[in-house]
Amino acid sequence: MLCFVSSSSFSYPVLPLNAIFVSTQNASSVAISADRMPQASEPSQIAEVDAAVAVSSDLSEDEDYDEEQESGKVSEQDQYHLTDILGSENSDAITGQDSAATAISEQENFSADDWKLILINKQHPIPDDYVFPMSNIKGNMYCDKRILSSLLTMFKAAQRDGVNLVICSPYRSEVRQEKLFTRKIATYMNDGMAYMDAYTKAAQAVTIPGSSEHQVGLAIDIISDDYSYLDDGFGKTKAGEWLSENSSKFGFILRYPAGKENITGIEYEPWHFRYVGPDAADVIAKHKITLEEFWMEYIYN
Repeated sequence: MLCFVSSSSFSYPVLPLNAIFVSTQNASSVAISADRMPQASEPSQIAEVDAAVAVSSDLSEDEDYDEEQESGKVSEQDQYHLTDILGSENSDAITGQDSAATAISEQENFSADDWKLILINKQHPIPDDYVFPMSNIKGNMYCDKRILSSLLTMFKAAQRDGVNLVICSPYRSEVRQEKLFTRKIATYMNDGMAYMDAYTKAAQAVTIPGSSEHQVGLAIDIISDDYSYLDDGFGKTKAGEWLSENSSKFGFILRYPAGKENITGIEYEPWHFRYVGPDAADVIAKHKITLEEFWMEYIYN
C-alpha cells in the first residue's frame, strides 16, 4: 500500500518502511514496521525559536550547482575544502575549537524534543513550519548554524591526520531536492522503466523531497581532495575510513550504512553524514545501529 506525502508543489507516494528493498547488495532482512515508529515531534519543541529562521526555498541557489551528476563525479565548482572555508567570513565560528572533539557524556536519557535527534525519513517528513538557524559555509552552501563549529572542527582533525575532507552538498532547498529526485526518475525511465518502478528505485538513491535531512541543514555530503565521486568507492578511501572511525567523536553518524537498507530505505551512502550530537553519535557508532533503530531503542521505548 502506498501513502502520499504532499509538498507545496508535489504529492509523492511513500513506500512503507517494511517494503522490499531492491538492491544488488546483501542487505539485512531486518525491517521496522511503520506502525511502531515514533511520530515526529512538534516543531515548537524542536526549534530554538529565538534564534531560528524559517527554512525557505528562496535562498539564492546557483542553477549550475550540480553536486550529484549522473556520473557520480562532483564538479570542482561544487567542492569546498577546509582552506576555502577558513578564508570565508564564517571562519570565526571555530576559533579556539580545533584541539579536540566535543566531550562525550554517559547520557542515555535522550529526548524526542532534542533538535539534534529529529527523525526525518519517508515516514517522518519535515514539519511544514520547521525552522532552524541558518549559517553560510561558503558561497552558495549553507547548514544549520548549530552544527558548523563541530563540522569544521572535524575537518581540522582530519587534516591533522593527513586527510583532506571536502564538502560538496550540505543544505538543499525543497526546490533543489525536487529537481534531483525528478531527474533520477527520468534517468531510470530513459532506461526503460515504468514510472512507478523508476520512482521506487529513485527513492532508494535520492531522498523524497520533503523528507530529506539536507533540507533542515543537518546532513552533509563529504568527499576528499583525492576522490570526488559519490559512490561506494568513497567508503574504501582513506577519507571514507577516517570518517567511519572518527565522525562520531564530533557528533556525526554515517546515516545510510551498508546492510541497513531495509531499515533506512536508502542505499549505502558512505559520503552522507548526519549531525546528531556526540552523545547519540557515540551510542549509534558503538552499537552499529541506524537513527531509526536508535529512536526505537532510546526514545520510543
